[in-house]
Amino acid sequence: MDFKLMMTTFIMIFLAELGDKTQVATFCLSADCESSRLSVFLGSAAALVISALIATVLGNVVTRFIPQSYFKLIAGAVFIIFGVFTSYAAIRSIFFS
Repeated sequence: MDFKLMMTTFIMIFLAELGDKTQVATFCLSADCESSRLSVFLGSAAALVISALIATVLGNVVTRFIPQSYFKLIAGAVFIIFGVFTSYAAIRSIFFS
């Protein structure tokens, strides 16, 4: 096992998940379900593990057909496009609401 890769992945995913909608949803569920916070924890943890499994498997399959450099370029372009649309929506809501 590559410990450096594992820690890099942990830190990257941990920082990316802080404050995102998944964490907010888990927070809200936990606040609503005082009697069963363990169930909320186990459910959210299982969902994150399964989504990471799906991403890992799909990443392995996709890189068999698309070279990793192209995949990184496509992923970067998609993030830029999402950023442009999000910025546009935010600017529009500020100035044209």
